[in-house]
Amino acid sequence: MTLSVHIRHLATRDHTLVQDLRFDVPPGHILTLMGASGSGKSSVLAAIAGTLHGVTEGSEALRFEGTVTLDGRDLTPLPTAQRGIGLLFQDDLLFAHMTVAENLLFAVPAGPKRERLAAVAQALDEAGLAGFGARDPATLSGGQRARVALMRALLARPRALLLDEPFSKLDAALRDQFRAFVFDHLRDSGVPAVLVTHDAADVADPSLVVELGRAG
Repeated sequence: MTLSVHIRHLATRDHTLVQDLRFDVPPGHILTLMGASGSGKSSVLAAIAGTLHGVTEGSEALRFEGTVTLDGRDLTPLPTAQRGIGLLFQDDLLFAHMTVAENLLFAVPAGPKRERLAAVAQALDEAGLAGFGARDPATLSGGQRARVALMRALLARPRALLLDEPFSKLDAALRDQFRAFVFDHLRDSGVPAVLVTHDAADVADPSLVVELGRAG
Protein backbone atom coordinates (compact mmCIF):
# COMPACT_ATOMS: atom_id res chain seq x y z
CA MET A 1 0.00 0.00 0.00
CA THR A 2 1.18 3.50 -0.83
CA LEU A 3 1.29 6.39 1.62
CA SER A 4 0.44 9.68 -0.09
CA VAL A 5 0.85 13.03 1.64
CA HIS A 6 -0.14 16.49 0.47
CA ILE A 7 0.46 19.34 2.89
CA ARG A 8 -1.07 22.46 1.43
CA HIS A 9 -0.38 24.49 4.53
CA LEU A 10 1.22 23.77 7.91
CA ALA A 11 1.41 27.01 9.84
CA THR A 12 0.72 29.10 12.90
CA ARG A 13 -1.43 32.18 12.58
CA ASP A 14 1.58 34.28 11.56
CA HIS A 15 4.21 31.83 10.29
CA THR A 16 4.15 29.23 7.51
CA LEU A 17 6.26 26.20 8.37
CA VAL A 18 5.55 23.94 5.37
CA GLN A 19 3.62 24.74 2.21
CA ASP A 20 2.62 22.74 -0.87
CA LEU A 21 4.55 19.60 0.03
CA ARG A 22 3.64 16.40 -1.81
CA PHE A 23 5.16 12.93 -1.71
CA ASP A 24 4.24 9.28 -2.23
CA VAL A 25 5.90 6.36 -0.47
CA PRO A 26 5.41 2.97 -2.18
CA PRO A 27 5.06 -0.27 -0.19
CA GLY A 28 8.31 -1.33 1.49
CA HIS A 29 10.07 1.94 0.64
CA ILE A 30 11.49 4.57 2.99
CA LEU A 31 11.23 8.27 2.23
CA THR A 32 13.81 10.38 4.04
CA LEU A 33 12.74 13.79 5.33
CA MET A 34 15.65 16.15 5.98
CA GLY A 35 16.14 19.82 6.83
CA ALA A 36 17.54 22.17 9.43
CA SER A 37 16.21 22.22 12.97
CA GLY A 38 12.93 24.10 13.02
CA SER A 39 12.14 23.38 9.36
CA GLY A 40 9.08 21.32 10.31
CA LYS A 41 10.23 17.71 9.95
CA SER A 42 8.67 16.39 13.15
CA SER A 43 5.57 18.52 12.57
CA VAL A 44 5.10 16.82 9.19
CA LEU A 45 5.20 13.44 10.96
CA ALA A 46 2.64 14.71 13.47
CA ALA A 47 0.38 15.82 10.62
CA ILE A 48 0.61 12.37 9.05
CA ALA A 49 -0.02 10.59 12.35
CA GLY A 50 -2.85 12.90 13.34
CA THR A 51 -1.10 14.05 16.53
CA LEU A 52 -0.85 17.76 15.74
CA HIS A 53 -3.38 18.64 18.43
CA GLY A 54 -1.38 20.44 21.11
CA VAL A 55 1.77 20.75 18.96
CA THR A 56 3.06 24.32 18.90
CA GLU A 57 5.62 26.36 17.02
CA GLY A 58 6.95 28.67 19.68
CA SER A 59 3.83 29.32 21.71
CA GLU A 60 1.36 29.15 18.83
CA ALA A 61 -0.72 26.15 17.77
CA LEU A 62 -0.05 24.64 14.36
CA ARG A 63 -2.83 24.36 11.78
CA PHE A 64 -2.79 21.72 9.04
CA GLU A 65 -4.49 21.86 5.67
CA GLY A 66 -4.01 18.90 3.36
CA THR A 67 -4.63 15.20 2.93
CA VAL A 68 -3.04 11.96 4.05
CA THR A 69 -4.08 8.80 2.20
CA LEU A 70 -2.99 5.21 2.62
CA ASP A 71 -3.83 2.66 -0.05
CA GLY A 72 -6.28 5.20 -1.46
CA ARG A 73 -8.11 5.69 1.85
CA ASP A 74 -8.29 9.23 3.17
CA LEU A 75 -6.98 9.22 6.75
CA THR A 76 -7.22 12.97 7.26
CA PRO A 77 -10.52 13.01 9.22
CA LEU A 78 -9.59 9.99 11.35
CA PRO A 79 -8.20 10.16 14.89
CA THR A 80 -4.68 8.83 15.46
CA ALA A 81 -5.83 5.47 16.85
CA GLN A 82 -7.76 4.67 13.67
CA ARG A 83 -5.05 5.55 11.14
CA GLY A 84 -2.98 2.38 11.51
CA ILE A 85 0.27 4.34 11.53
CA GLY A 86 3.15 3.28 13.78
CA LEU A 87 5.71 5.57 15.39
CA LEU A 88 9.34 4.98 16.32
CA PHE A 89 11.32 7.67 18.15
CA GLN A 90 14.92 8.35 19.19
CA ASP A 91 14.05 7.04 22.67
CA ASP A 92 12.94 3.41 22.76
CA LEU A 93 10.11 4.15 25.26
CA LEU A 94 10.00 0.57 26.54
CA PHE A 95 7.79 0.02 29.58
CA ALA A 96 10.12 -0.28 32.58
CA HIS A 97 7.62 -2.30 34.64
CA MET A 98 7.29 -5.00 31.94
CA THR A 99 9.65 -7.72 30.75
CA VAL A 100 10.91 -7.67 27.18
CA ALA A 101 8.26 -10.22 26.16
CA GLU A 102 5.52 -8.26 27.92
CA ASN A 103 6.58 -5.12 26.08
CA LEU A 104 6.21 -6.96 22.79
CA LEU A 105 2.97 -8.68 23.76
CA PHE A 106 1.46 -5.27 24.57
CA ALA A 107 1.55 -4.43 20.84
CA VAL A 108 0.17 -7.71 19.49
CA PRO A 109 -3.47 -7.40 18.39
CA ALA A 110 -6.09 -9.35 20.32
CA GLY A 111 -6.42 -13.02 19.45
CA PRO A 112 -5.73 -16.53 20.75
CA LYS A 113 -3.05 -16.44 23.44
CA ARG A 114 -0.97 -19.15 21.78
CA GLU A 115 -0.79 -17.20 18.51
CA ARG A 116 0.08 -13.95 20.29
CA LEU A 117 2.88 -15.62 22.24
CA ALA A 118 4.15 -17.25 19.04
CA ALA A 119 4.29 -13.82 17.40
CA VAL A 120 6.39 -12.51 20.30
CA ALA A 121 8.76 -15.49 20.10
CA GLN A 122 9.17 -14.98 16.36
CA ALA A 123 9.87 -11.28 16.84
CA LEU A 124 12.55 -12.02 19.44
CA ASP A 125 14.12 -14.55 17.11
CA GLU A 126 14.13 -12.11 14.18
CA ALA A 127 15.72 -9.47 16.41
CA GLY A 128 18.48 -11.88 17.48
CA LEU A 129 17.09 -11.86 21.02
CA ALA A 130 15.73 -15.40 21.40
CA GLY A 131 15.70 -16.26 25.10
CA PHE A 132 15.56 -12.60 26.17
CA GLY A 133 11.80 -12.55 26.80
CA ALA A 134 12.03 -12.68 30.60
CA ARG A 135 14.69 -9.98 30.79
CA ASP A 136 14.18 -6.56 32.35
CA PRO A 137 14.56 -3.95 29.56
CA ALA A 138 17.01 -2.07 31.80
CA THR A 139 19.48 -4.97 31.45
CA LEU A 140 19.63 -4.66 27.64
CA SER A 141 22.16 -2.70 25.64
CA GLY A 142 21.12 0.35 23.67
CA GLY A 143 21.11 -1.61 20.43
CA GLN A 144 19.06 -4.43 21.93
CA ARG A 145 16.50 -1.98 23.33
CA ALA A 146 16.25 -0.30 19.92
CA ARG A 147 15.56 -3.64 18.26
CA VAL A 148 12.84 -4.45 20.80
CA ALA A 149 11.25 -1.04 20.17
CA LEU A 150 11.20 -1.68 16.42
CA MET A 151 9.74 -5.17 16.78
CA ARG A 152 7.07 -3.80 19.13
CA ALA A 153 6.13 -1.19 16.53
CA LEU A 154 5.90 -3.83 13.80
CA LEU A 155 3.96 -6.32 15.95
CA ALA A 156 1.13 -3.78 16.07
CA ARG A 157 0.80 -4.42 12.30
CA PRO A 158 1.01 -0.79 11.21
CA ARG A 159 0.01 0.03 7.67
CA ALA A 160 2.72 2.71 7.58
CA LEU A 161 5.57 3.64 9.93
CA LEU A 162 7.00 7.03 10.92
CA LEU A 163 10.55 7.14 12.26
CA ASP A 164 11.70 10.29 14.09
CA GLU A 165 15.52 10.09 14.26
CA PRO A 166 15.51 6.54 15.70
CA PHE A 167 19.25 6.07 15.13
CA SER A 168 20.53 9.33 16.61
CA LYS A 169 21.32 8.10 20.13
CA LEU A 170 23.29 5.03 19.04
CA ASP A 171 27.05 4.97 18.62
CA ALA A 172 28.45 4.66 15.07
CA ALA A 173 28.79 0.86 14.99
CA LEU A 174 25.33 0.23 16.49
CA ARG A 175 23.81 2.89 14.27
CA ASP A 176 24.98 1.14 11.09
CA GLN A 177 23.81 -2.24 12.36
CA PHE A 178 20.40 -1.07 13.55
CA ARG A 179 19.82 1.03 10.43
CA ALA A 180 20.33 -2.05 8.25
CA PHE A 181 18.06 -4.07 10.57
CA VAL A 182 15.26 -1.48 10.30
CA PHE A 183 15.51 -1.08 6.54
CA ASP A 184 15.53 -4.84 5.92
CA HIS A 185 12.43 -5.37 8.06
CA LEU A 186 10.50 -2.56 6.43
CA ARG A 187 11.30 -3.83 2.94
CA ASP A 188 10.35 -7.39 3.89
CA SER A 189 7.09 -6.30 5.52
CA GLY A 190 6.05 -4.04 2.63
CA VAL A 191 5.32 -1.19 5.03
CA PRO A 192 5.83 2.34 3.62
CA ALA A 193 7.87 4.52 5.99
CA VAL A 194 8.90 8.14 6.46
CA LEU A 195 12.22 8.71 8.22
CA VAL A 196 13.29 12.03 9.75
CA THR A 197 17.05 12.46 10.09
CA HIS A 198 19.89 14.97 9.96
CA ASP A 199 22.37 12.35 8.73
CA ALA A 200 22.76 11.70 4.99
CA ALA A 201 24.08 8.22 5.84
CA ASP A 202 20.54 7.32 6.93
CA VAL A 203 19.10 7.76 3.44
CA ALA A 204 17.66 4.45 2.26
CA ASP A 205 16.79 5.54 -1.30
CA PRO A 206 18.34 8.67 -2.87
CA SER A 207 15.30 8.98 -5.14
CA LEU A 208 13.04 9.32 -2.08
CA VAL A 209 14.47 12.32 -0.24
CA VAL A 210 12.59 15.50 0.67
CA GLU A 211 14.52 18.42 2.10
CA LEU A 212 12.41 20.97 3.92
CA GLY A 213 13.33 24.63 3.84
CA ARG A 214 14.96 24.41 0.42
CA ALA A 215 13.38 26.23 -2.47
CA GLY A 216 12.76 24.49 -5.78
